[in-house]
Amino acid sequence: MAEAIGIDLGTTYSCIAYLKGQVPTIIPNQEGNDTTPSSVSFTSTGQMLVGLPSLRQAVTNPENTIYSIKRLIGKKFDSPEMARLRARFPFKMLPAPNGDILIEAGQQIYTPQEISAFILSYLRQSAESYLGTSVEEAVITVPAYFDDHQRQATKDAAAICGLKVLRIINEPTAASLAYGYDYKKNGLVAVYDLGGGTFDLSILEIQDGIFQVLSTNGDTFLGGDDFDNRLIDWMLEEFMKEHGIDLSQDRYALQRIKEAAEKAKRELSFTPETEINLPFIYSTDRGSFHIQKKISRSLLENLTFDLVENTLTICDQALKDANLEVSKIEEVILVGGQTRMPLVKRMVSEYFHQQPARQLNPDEIVALGAAIQASIIKGTKRDLVLLLDVIPFSLGIETENGGFQKIIDRNTTIPACKTMAFTTVENNQRRVRIHVLQGEGPRAKENKSLATFDLVGIDPAPAGVPQIDVTFEVNADGLLRVSAKDLGTGRQQKIEVKPSSGLLPEELQEIIERRSKEVKSTDEEGLL
Repeated sequence: MAEAIGIDLGTTYSCIAYLKGQVPTIIPNQEGNDTTPSSVSFTSTGQMLVGLPSLRQAVTNPENTIYSIKRLIGKKFDSPEMARLRARFPFKMLPAPNGDILIEAGQQIYTPQEISAFILSYLRQSAESYLGTSVEEAVITVPAYFDDHQRQATKDAAAICGLKVLRIINEPTAASLAYGYDYKKNGLVAVYDLGGGTFDLSILEIQDGIFQVLSTNGDTFLGGDDFDNRLIDWMLEEFMKEHGIDLSQDRYALQRIKEAAEKAKRELSFTPETEINLPFIYSTDRGSFHIQKKISRSLLENLTFDLVENTLTICDQALKDANLEVSKIEEVILVGGQTRMPLVKRMVSEYFHQQPARQLNPDEIVALGAAIQASIIKGTKRDLVLLLDVIPFSLGIETENGGFQKIIDRNTTIPACKTMAFTTVENNQRRVRIHVLQGEGPRAKENKSLATFDLVGIDPAPAGVPQIDVTFEVNADGLLRVSAKDLGTGRQQKIEVKPSSGLLPEELQEIIERRSKEVKSTDEEGLL
């Protein structure tokens, strides 16, 4: 019998879990580890490596090693965030015809969805090997502040590797599900989720098996990678001061510095001081140069203090949206590897006036919650649990003179459905263009465009007479469907809102078919 699993598809590390009996349990990967680096490499012989094998050769093959793909999925090439990341990543990024991001590696061009699919495929194979059965369905987690584009792109990645997504669930919500499942506590809970690439703060109320999200807020470009980058920048500046050499353009040196910074950051969570030694980091006709630096915890904290402060500003907004004072929060759950940093623990404790819960591993709690949700959907979990999540952004349409009319407000519980009446602005107007937007700005241009469609065939009438009902429906995955109906003629137009960027259905199908042929070819070669 096929098994349904929970997948935490992380920026830095990913994790999988299932319900063993009635106990959520982590599934080790094919190397026997509980977490898998979210890294994909292509060797000079054309071999693809995923996870730890990919990381092992990252220094010698940086331009063909792709990591932190979660920061690229559903994003535009020319966005300000991508401009910063392109300067950081050693692999080559290209603009797609629709403005999305493409990645060049191993003499091939890939979409972020395909790279994510390679990671998902490895996780799926690990689960099948461990469980001894096929795995065809999964609940996959995403940051609570992922927008419609990023959620759809994640579903496309799953489709490419042949996984049916039972549900997309927000990471903080999954964490609270695992926490509530194990400890059966009722009350108001704050889930502070600081992962490799994103930060979310969600406020939930747990009451007798009902998990209701009251508010969520976050930043999809604030995570552990940014802490690493502060240390990387410091080392580059120090090297420039000492030797007058800019290492930021040397891909191989930069990759060595990146690995050393990540290692030092982790060590400083458990020791007050560590040392970075990188011999022969650069050579010229003047000789060879090395990096040998003692790094203290206090230095790292000074370099990253403002990043932690930014997370607390987000906490302020989430509490405000939930109409709660910080004193009302009864439990704080830490999620994500970056929460192991002593500065983060200290500042979060001071903010919420309490020590966070320590019972669950911050690297595993999200996957465990996803596994619980998968078992609920499949009906294998005996206890009844009701999960009520929210949408992270307001949804609406563009109005006359470039305004933005919200139809469903952010932090509305999903599934949700709301209708609002509109009319024409010109006499005898026969067509109305519906421009669907997502965001909080008062002007249309300040928000993200999701889709545009036309309602045609309206009966001629003076401006302001026709009544057009626009209905927004958001499903449990946070994905949107919009319809517009002219009450005078009964004519209606519906659209399943697909991102204005991302893969078209025919593009997705073509990738799935190509990937299927590649897998079949690989399997046949393995049988020879």
